[in-house]
Amino acid sequence: MSKRAGNVKIGKATMPAGGWGSLAKVSTALLGQRVPIKDSRLLLKQNKPDGFACVSCAWAKPANPHPFEFCESGAKATAWETTSKTIGADFFDRHTVTELEAWDDHTLEDQGRLTVPLRYDPGTDKYREIGWDKAFAEIGAALRSLDGEQREQVVFYASGRASLETSYMYQLLARMYGNNNLPDSSNMCHESTSVGLQKTLGVPVGTVVLQDFEQTDCIFFFGQNVGTNSPRMLHQLREARMRGVPIITFNPLRERGLVSFTNPQSPVEMLTGHETPISTQYLQVKPGGDTAAIMGLCKAIFAFDDAALAAGEQRILDLAFIQEHTHGFEDFEAAVRACDWPAIERESGLARAALELAADVYCKSSAVMAIYGMGLTQHREGVQNVTMVVNLLLLRGNIGKPGAGVCPVRGHSNVQGQRTVGITEKPELAPLDKLKEQYGFEPPRKTGMNTVEACEAILAGKLQAFIGLGGNFVRAVPERTLMEAAWGELPLTVQIATKLNRNHVIHGKASYILPCLGRIEIDRQRGGEQDVTIEDSTGCMHGSRGRAEPVAATLLSEPAIVAGIAKATLDPNPRVDWDRWVADYGLVREAIAETYPDIFHDFNARMWTPGGFRRPLGAAHRVWKTDTGKAAFTAPSALEGNPDLEGGPGKLRLFTVRSDGQFNTTIYNYDDHFRGVEGSRMVLFMARADMAKHALAEGELVGLRTAADDGVERRVGGLAVVPYDVPEGCIAGYYPELNALIPLWHHAKESKVPAAKAIDVILERGGRPS
Repeated sequence: MSKRAGNVKIGKATMPAGGWGSLAKVSTALLGQRVPIKDSRLLLKQNKPDGFACVSCAWAKPANPHPFEFCESGAKATAWETTSKTIGADFFDRHTVTELEAWDDHTLEDQGRLTVPLRYDPGTDKYREIGWDKAFAEIGAALRSLDGEQREQVVFYASGRASLETSYMYQLLARMYGNNNLPDSSNMCHESTSVGLQKTLGVPVGTVVLQDFEQTDCIFFFGQNVGTNSPRMLHQLREARMRGVPIITFNPLRERGLVSFTNPQSPVEMLTGHETPISTQYLQVKPGGDTAAIMGLCKAIFAFDDAALAAGEQRILDLAFIQEHTHGFEDFEAAVRACDWPAIERESGLARAALELAADVYCKSSAVMAIYGMGLTQHREGVQNVTMVVNLLLLRGNIGKPGAGVCPVRGHSNVQGQRTVGITEKPELAPLDKLKEQYGFEPPRKTGMNTVEACEAILAGKLQAFIGLGGNFVRAVPERTLMEAAWGELPLTVQIATKLNRNHVIHGKASYILPCLGRIEIDRQRGGEQDVTIEDSTGCMHGSRGRAEPVAATLLSEPAIVAGIAKATLDPNPRVDWDRWVADYGLVREAIAETYPDIFHDFNARMWTPGGFRRPLGAAHRVWKTDTGKAAFTAPSALEGNPDLEGGPGKLRLFTVRSDGQFNTTIYNYDDHFRGVEGSRMVLFMARADMAKHALAEGELVGLRTAADDGVERRVGGLAVVPYDVPEGCIAGYYPELNALIPLWHHAKESKVPAAKAIDVILERGGRPS
């Protein structure tokens, strides 16, 4: 039941992003999931003001959407959720969990939608159907039996798809239970953003909205593969390019979506094969070299400013902005001037001339946007990478004016919104005093566990229970070999899910699977059909209305499941009527508005605003909620991007990527048409020069071993070598298959985001290093 490297076919990726290739993939996804024709029409309601928010990426939803406001990835996600394939109790009668553990990720999820609540039976090694009331009662009894200290050893994890309503209820459940152990998928991707932007700009999110794309005159793009992770953004990038806006890209791989785009909504482009070039300059930075690259840009900007000053011309730096709105400039300037070009070139892998050319474009532009993704955040110096982007923008006042600003691109469709309504392990970020006043309980004040710390507790045998609101935790986290072994020792695991995944077959001693409605499905409660809300990457809130009939009448909604666990676990609280909340989600939104009045006032009245209503962001208006009341320049502590693994001669630097056939840990298929790979995900992208150095042939199978001397063996084998345009000394492979190579301690210094974008490894052939 698995796809191995021997199945791989390697071709050339010559198509642009979008176009007929994407259209064919959408058709294949709909047919493969046996989506009825009537349900395929749901795509016409995707990301529309009166429809449902896409369940994959968090890219912004326009007020005036395209006729087809979905992309290839979003259409696959919709097909995956509205599939007619289902899993009932009879499926588990036929398969033991041990058997299912040997299945690969795609095969597990491709079985279809879970339809009945399940409990693991250790006697038969099978999941068995259990009634909802009994499941809640047993889970509640187990959680109630724990004392105060043990209650601090229960984790309430949240993936990024749950609505604002569900997320608010979930954080309240955790805090009323007695802890702030609320890690979420942000801990694994953009926590570096939340830390870096908060300390420099006073906001944890980006400052750019869709309208800024219409006014910008330059875009810098860092470490984000728009073609696979947020393809709808290609419309904004294409329109900017058609206005002549330069787009300068920093990315190790030459990605198709950042090279060219054929608009599938344009009949002329589809019929003629016309491509819009996206990047005007493409700099293949070395993984871990982002700080050095931006230092090079800043060094060149200072040199241009020096020349302008000497010639008596207008200064390049926006000195008025710097003086009025920033602090720390002198220290930053000193650090840049002290950094020499040989070090910048060595660490970034880029030539001085290329960086100076990019800096010249920056200096000649009046409104610059900086877009970035996990290519910046998933590093040991991930927070520093984010603050370096801010430094670059502050030099010419490119924060807080139309067409300019910082734009982190989030992954899951409401991962940012979950944090906004309280899913955080950091008590200082939650309105605990307001919750105390509102609900009459004493919220816990102790810092909770983030994702890495939850994993550390699991490995140490110090976790009593893991409650998962969506996601595929054991597949998403680092240190897979140790984590999967330790997971089985957990006393209790509870997973709220739509489909079967690795986190269900790698289970705790007592294990429950609670199947829920998907966002696309009609949610009928006592108060009628219910709507939910989400926040997009640009800080705008949107309503979402389910349009498909539920795949099974036995499913409960996520709010109903959270309420069921809460009622079975917590002492009654007269100020929290879980049943009324489930009957009418509008009451949850009223509660959210009471807790967060600055953001969510008049929530129910505003939730259907076309284009969403925006959260207040001081930095977008040059109001800086920092310690000094100003935006902060921050001098980098080091250029080296990967200090705690054993780099050096004979080592290669691995970074993980996603294919166009997946979204996060969900694997839709084994093809990657943007990179010319078919039939397998067990591949290794390598420069031809490195292939020659190691005497490797195309398609030859190799293994990787992590270059770490901590007594833990981390290996992945059976990887087929694929020649690709990647910097020499660097290689790429797919997430999550290569997570097993990431040490748990290899994470961003301040945010603890796993450093998946720079892992030093040793190549092995025949069991021995090459």
